[in-house]
Amino acid sequence: MPGFSPRASQLEMAEAVARTIDQAGTLLVEAGTGTGKTYAYLVPALASGKRVIISTGSKALQEQLYNRDLPRLLSAMAYSQPIALLKGRANYLCHYRLDQLLAQARDQSAEVLADLARVKEFAIVSQRGDLGELTGLKEQAPILPFITSTNDNCLGRECPRYEECFLVKARRRAMEAQLLVVNHHLFFADLVVKDTGFAELMPEAELYVFDEAHQLPDIASDYFGERLASRQLVELADEMKAAYRAEAPDMAQLGRSAEALQLACQDCRLAFGLEGGRGNLRQWLADPQAQRLLGRLKDAVQLAYEVLKLTLGRGERLDHCFERMLEYQGRLNRLTEVDTLGAAYWYDTSKLHFSFNRTPLSVAERFAQEVMRPGSSWVFTSATLTVNHAFDHFRQQLGLAQAEALLLDSPFDYGRQSLLCVPRGLPDTGYARRGTVLAERLWPVINQVPGGIFFLCTSYQSLHQVAEVLRRELGRTVLVQGEDSKQGLLQRFVENGRAVLVATSAFWEGVDVQGAALSCVIIDKLPFASPDDPLLKARSEDCRLQGRDPFTELQLPEAVIALKQGVGRLIRDGEDKGVLILCDPRLVQRPYGQVFLSSLPPMPRSRELQRIDDFWQANRDNACPPSRENAHDPDTGH
Repeated sequence: MPGFSPRASQLEMAEAVARTIDQAGTLLVEAGTGTGKTYAYLVPALASGKRVIISTGSKALQEQLYNRDLPRLLSAMAYSQPIALLKGRANYLCHYRLDQLLAQARDQSAEVLADLARVKEFAIVSQRGDLGELTGLKEQAPILPFITSTNDNCLGRECPRYEECFLVKARRRAMEAQLLVVNHHLFFADLVVKDTGFAELMPEAELYVFDEAHQLPDIASDYFGERLASRQLVELADEMKAAYRAEAPDMAQLGRSAEALQLACQDCRLAFGLEGGRGNLRQWLADPQAQRLLGRLKDAVQLAYEVLKLTLGRGERLDHCFERMLEYQGRLNRLTEVDTLGAAYWYDTSKLHFSFNRTPLSVAERFAQEVMRPGSSWVFTSATLTVNHAFDHFRQQLGLAQAEALLLDSPFDYGRQSLLCVPRGLPDTGYARRGTVLAERLWPVINQVPGGIFFLCTSYQSLHQVAEVLRRELGRTVLVQGEDSKQGLLQRFVENGRAVLVATSAFWEGVDVQGAALSCVIIDKLPFASPDDPLLKARSEDCRLQGRDPFTELQLPEAVIALKQGVGRLIRDGEDKGVLILCDPRLVQRPYGQVFLSSLPPMPRSRELQRIDDFWQANRDNACPPSRENAHDPDTGH
């Protein structure tokens, strides 16, 4: 492979992966940035001749693997077996749903209509129907629910556009592939489907590789739990109305029961208060008012169920509505019977909707059953699996006590390439206008940075405060998460070379910007989970009942791993230079701050902002961002 540079740590990881495949074992690998871990697992995986599933934590890494890394290796290794990429159904354009939207276009908002023309054109020219390829579409564009399907509203083989379906074609390619690239959400969705015994989304494999494996415990908890959202009930009521007009116009009670269901959902939402957020479902159900409104919702669901039952056999859409209502009714009853031990029951609310959720407190036993299946090999890798150089937390979360472990440091020279600053005199982390104060304090420092800056926030409140100040004070482009798709923002950020991107958790990981285009990362505070989070509360209480300390065993490890991910955005290449500014005084004021610092790369440290100017003076050669064509590739050794 032209330009390839051998690395000892990359070879060590590749040899460990090869041994794991030969022995049908399990391997944990933390590989520091620059190790080249992608090739370190892909080469032995391809060479093994086994059927392989690679699962990533982000769609961005999926695309990178499939479109960049794998083609290079397939050529270099003369690999000729079929490979495929598969995402969840929400990523694929649905022809049938688009047809419905076009037929009802006059009833849509101006924002939906503005996107409709480009979506229609995309449907004609696209080969894969992957909406990630549609540039210019906002991350949460209102049109998305109208042009994608869900498990609930998909008509399956009864769909008139079934043979043209982008998702069906993608799944067919996946079942025929020798190597399949998926993401963690899809992997667990497949496990859940297979548990029913009726279907599967992907084939069985002999080797499973999980990149960005630190995300697995949280995603597994979501999929091994259960959820029902009011949005699902409201959309089902809309479908009932459409089916009533098309297949049973003589049954006026069908339309009335749908209206009653939507009204009951709206009334129930009001019982949670005006502000969105999460809460303990057990506590909410203790309120008599909540019990009364929940009773009304259950009555509305029961009525809709009885009416739909009378329509069975009159049309495919009505039959499909009945099946969904039956499923939702059972789920609603299970989720509001909150006495089961070993799970957290919680609600989540947005401006218009709410959801009931049940999440297991531990997935270790269930996940370990998968890993212990005979004849398969499992590799878990990430730049952030350890806390204070130990794998204990990750092992405990997924039940991987017997797995082999390998810890590989980054080959980068952090002492020469970077600087860590924890500024003095910053406000307490609980101060309401803290984002404003940080931005006002740091914008002069930002102006001195020769390249681009990530300002990573732990809340949307902080994000908006920071963005407002920076857009007022800075003489450079300020990009804000949510104003364009993630891919669109990154493209503009890299092309600009000196932009400031203000973002939250979406940009803490899975983002690779090399060279001076990203020269500084600012993090507003340590990423501890909210103490009011009902899932964290339930896990903490369970931890206490077992005589353990929830802060040191749950909250601290999770925050350390999250911080390591954010810090990992900075130095992506052997020639990068960068400054990390951590704006949380607890790093130096609290004993646990040392756990964070010892888990980070060995950067020179300072409390003085003046040191940042000195750093840039000493590294003037890095002042001009290199072109994208000349950027190094940190993951392959190029």
